[in-house]
Amino acid sequence: MKNVMIAGVVASLTATASFAGGIAEPVMTTAPAAPVAVAAPVVMTNDWSGFYAGAQVGFGQLEAEFDDGTEVEDEDLTSYGVQAGYLYDLGKFVVGAEAAYAQLDIDGLDDNADVLRAGVVAGYDAGRFLPYVTAGYANVDTNAIGEDDGYYYGAGVDYAVTSNVRVGVEYLEHKFDNFEDAGIDLTAKTTSLKVSYAF
Repeated sequence: MKNVMIAGVVASLTATASFAGGIAEPVMTTAPAAPVAVAAPVVMTNDWSGFYAGAQVGFGQLEAEFDDGTEVEDEDLTSYGVQAGYLYDLGKFVVGAEAAYAQLDIDGLDDNADVLRAGVVAGYDAGRFLPYVTAGYANVDTNAIGEDDGYYYGAGVDYAVTSNVRVGVEYLEHKFDNFEDAGIDLTAKTTSLKVSYAF
């Protein structure tokens, strides 16, 4: 009888151990993350093609140098005028032509200088910004020192405020070599603020 009781206790303990070992511990699982929408960067686009016209105002200096290397003291100047042109947007690049008239008020002269320009424009379409270079023909006319033909070159950047209104800044150097065959080279350097309306 005693052996039967011991056998029953052993069987009971064995069953309990087997039952306990058979219980699987809970496994924590992570739910799959919901897809996150990534917004694409917004690129501002602008079509620079078409005609435009506007006005400009600026400041600068008039430099003079004789053929023998003698330099004349630089004269400060202010400038104001108008411009008109046409641009064609090729996608990444913009090309066009511009004509302008500017009056230079030179401090050391009793008379103003009238400058006419006609040239080409080449720029990079950076959305609402248009950095560009420009160059072409220039003519200066003043009663104080005479008239002569020359050339100009420079660079600038325009910003499209709206599809029609543009503002910008431009630096130009106007060169008149051997002015009126007098053996003097003139350089007018101007920095101007521009505003234009595109049609």
